[in-house]
Amino acid sequence: MISAFDIEKLRELLKDFYEISKIRITVFDENLNELVSYPTQVAPYCAVIRGCMKGLDACLRCDRQACKTASEKHSTHIYRCHAGLTEAVTPLYVGDVLAGYLLFGHVFGYETHAEGLAAILRYTQDLPLNRNMLREAVNDAVPIPENYVRAAAHILHAVASYLILERMATLREDLLEARLDAFISTHFTEQLNAVRLSQALGIGKTQLYELSRRLYSRGTAARVRELRMEKAKELLSSQKQLPLAEIAEQCGYPDYNYFFTVFRREVGCTPGEWRKRNI
Repeated sequence: MISAFDIEKLRELLKDFYEISKIRITVFDENLNELVSYPTQVAPYCAVIRGCMKGLDACLRCDRQACKTASEKHSTHIYRCHAGLTEAVTPLYVGDVLAGYLLFGHVFGYETHAEGLAAILRYTQDLPLNRNMLREAVNDAVPIPENYVRAAAHILHAVASYLILERMATLREDLLEARLDAFISTHFTEQLNAVRLSQALGIGKTQLYELSRRLYSRGTAARVRELRMEKAKELLSSQKQLPLAEIAEQCGYPDYNYFFTVFRREVGCTPGEWRKRNI
């Protein structure tokens, strides 16, 4: 988990959202682990659907797919769930990094109970549910019109922006620093650039630069050169018969002339001179 959440502040914010909209809202982390919801209990008809394992599995799959769609769109996604209920999910991005999701659901988005019941029974026809309990739950539901759902979805998007602004959702920078250092230490002899590092960590170039400055007090390119020079010196002293061109290759420099130039600039002497001094 690369994100960190202030659960208490989030719970108060979700409560406020519910008091205004009367729609249940949930926060997931980036791995779709449920962190907090308000209210804690699901709607009665959802409780019936989740009462069987097949229904619960369908709910989890539906949530995963909806979150995937929202993250790919980088915007709020409104949809009918597998059981015919209306839901919306918006991704939480801290900079360029996906930190989690806000989801509201279990909305009875039909104009009449008859219309909603017919649709929900059709959507759930393959689930082994207690139909009488489902009918009773649906008949107690409050119909919510489409324009209300869309307005609530707009507020959901605003809530997502607000909780990032107020740092209720942040990135665990300590973990990101460890991941960056581990990746560079493992791949420093390969062709590394800001694009590859950003993709590997799931962060933007600006955040990568800031992370590197905190961790190394310099850019990632300088750290890569440092590791390559350390490896070159180790090979020069321990592999006395190894050709200099081969050492350059093993250190990530297919062009020996460029390796020669970098080594002399960084170490203060040529590779051959360093080898002679350290035999």
